[in-house]
Amino acid sequence: MSGAERYREVGEAGWAWVMSQVRNDDGPWLPEVVGDDQPRPAEDRDSLYAGIAGLAPVLAEIGRHREHDGAETALAAGIVDRLSRTLPADRFDASLYDGLAGRVTALRLLAPGRERVAMRRLAEARTPAGWDPPPSVAAESHGPTTDVVSGSAGVVLTAAWAGGEAAAAVMTTGGEAILRVAEPTEAGVDWRMWPGYRSSSPNFSHGTAGVAAALAVAGHALDRPDFVDAARRGAEHLVRIASLDDGGFVVEHTIPRSQREVEPVTYNWCHGPSGTSQLFAALARAGVERVGGFEVGELRRRCLHSVLTSGVPDRLRPGFWDNDGRCCGTAGVGDILIDAAQDTTEAPYAALLLRGAGMMADALVERAIRDDAGARWQFVEHRQDPPLLPPRTAWMQGAAGIAAFLLRFARVLEDGPTAAVVDRPDQWWTVPERLCVSRARR
Repeated sequence: MSGAERYREVGEAGWAWVMSQVRNDDGPWLPEVVGDDQPRPAEDRDSLYAGIAGLAPVLAEIGRHREHDGAETALAAGIVDRLSRTLPADRFDASLYDGLAGRVTALRLLAPGRERVAMRRLAEARTPAGWDPPPSVAAESHGPTTDVVSGSAGVVLTAAWAGGEAAAAVMTTGGEAILRVAEPTEAGVDWRMWPGYRSSSPNFSHGTAGVAAALAVAGHALDRPDFVDAARRGAEHLVRIASLDDGGFVVEHTIPRSQREVEPVTYNWCHGPSGTSQLFAALARAGVERVGGFEVGELRRRCLHSVLTSGVPDRLRPGFWDNDGRCCGTAGVGDILIDAAQDTTEAPYAALLLRGAGMMADALVERAIRDDAGARWQFVEHRQDPPLLPPRTAWMQGAAGIAAFLLRFARVLEDGPTAAVVDRPDQWWTVPERLCVSRARR
């Protein structure tokens, strides 16, 4: 069995296990954790992060390999029906990973054109401050959320990706709301999850790197130099607080460090240089050439150098690398390495990045738990006994997201650097646009 065949086989096995967990109650739903007693759907059953919307990018990836079978065709139709007919009419979560922007993502991937109603709802629900805080943080927040996962940055990125008649209004409102809550720093600007939040999470998912990336992407799309300049100043702040040792680029997970009791540095999509590298690709797209005395291309390389030399995906010590998922672990790192490999024109550098992605894929193959139902993965929480967590199903923290990475890696190995990319709102600008399946439909 070739390397590509091996990765595809484990990816298919992971997807088979996910499919075996799908249930139906007024449409398809997915228990996020298998092993717990979950007789009915959770409140986030439709989300991109942990619900059925997160199955859309996996189905789209599978469609690049083979025809959907009958069960997959029925699942895709059930997801589109559920997400279309249950669009919220009142107060709702607008966010990318838990809310309406996630529905836009899934509908565009599975049934292009069906996302337009959801995009109009995002435009209709705008306020001068952006969108109301998601219910999950409304009681705690002191203002609208700004970040990629739960706030305006994720909504802005979704509008830029999906396009359509409502996109400019959504990007404008979201970008201007973000500008109003920027916090000046010695070198530039910073964004917290919301104004007054107890700490700064400067990397991609909840802080400055993700917010600045959204401003750069929207600034380019709207011809808004003020958006692009704010993105550049956010990057200037990150350069000032980063460790640039040994040719790398690493910003701590949380500042001040006292707010976090575990490792101060991680290397993943959400809180590490993997995700933060995407900011520098966004700045390059917006025409920014230099930040903090460095070329933006060099800063992207520095981020990925830090990842490749960190020891990931080995579990070097308790708490160092306990997660193999897309958000916080191995699959997410591997996907970003593939993006960068497909984006570079330098063959030796692309080969280096693909070797790194191969290390991630090999670790996932080795850690897969196999039986007649397929493949699944158990992450680790070293502070509990026993440390193994129950297997998870979904896009960001489970087998669905891992399967999609393995399938994509197999396809890139076979088709080469011009393999089509199943693009998403949180990464499409990091690869050549001509390769993006969804962007090509616009």
